[in-house]
Amino acid sequence: MTMEVRNLRFEGRIPKYWHNGGRSVSTFLDGLSIFFPAGERFFINSVRAHEKFVTDPELRAQMHAFVEQEGLHTREHLRYNARLRAHGYPVDAMEKRVVNILDRVTRILPARLQLGVTCALEHFTAVMGQMVLSDPRILDGADETMAALWRWHAVEENEHRSVAFDVFLAARGTYAERAVTMLGVSIVFWAKVFEHQARLMHSNGTVTSGRDWAELGIHLFITPGGMVKLVRPYLAYYRPSFHPSEFDAEPLLARYRAALADLQAAA
Repeated sequence: MTMEVRNLRFEGRIPKYWHNGGRSVSTFLDGLSIFFPAGERFFINSVRAHEKFVTDPELRAQMHAFVEQEGLHTREHLRYNARLRAHGYPVDAMEKRVVNILDRVTRILPARLQLGVTCALEHFTAVMGQMVLSDPRILDGADETMAALWRWHAVEENEHRSVAFDVFLAARGTYAERAVTMLGVSIVFWAKVFEHQARLMHSNGTVTSGRDWAELGIHLFITPGGMVKLVRPYLAYYRPSFHPSEFDAEPLLARYRAALADLQAAA
């Protein structure tokens, strides 16, 4: 898989509700952004902790590109979250809860299981990114800066989708470790996604709006309904023979790399 480190910045006057699918769709994606600064740092640390097991020069080079890409994602989502804070959302409290969870994971789990957590979350970010890229309706009509940010992130998550997994294999991670960590991650992650949605909607006064919840449900599960596409790759992760590369996104990524190159040239 081709990997490129793109030092892009996403700036501009961005409205509070930047997605044309409705307020709740904007807050759904905003809620995901709140995970990323702490999450990306955890990913970097868990991969770096196993560098001694990696002898393949190509994988070592991919590890370094992974760290650089994730570092830039952290920077841009910190800036994204600062905009959310300026809109009055309780970002600090929400970020602190994410940090506390990851701190507990770091204290309690052995290093290889921490890497298993990273593999599971990287699988989620890759398949969700592939969903965004494969169906333009998901971001059509959204603020151009925000759409570009999410597509940039989606491209790079797919470029490095196999790195943590390959490091896990090099560190002699087992199928049982991988399956158990995915199960635990699934429960905690999706509970937190719902919590973030509810907290952001409570903050903007829409948590009791049936219309807003209906708009979110329609967008996620009916039209364009991208979440339905997550089921197959999610279940595939539990196969002993699974490898992230079987969900090859390279032809899809080629459509977006030219646009990202134009953004780099204009920077």
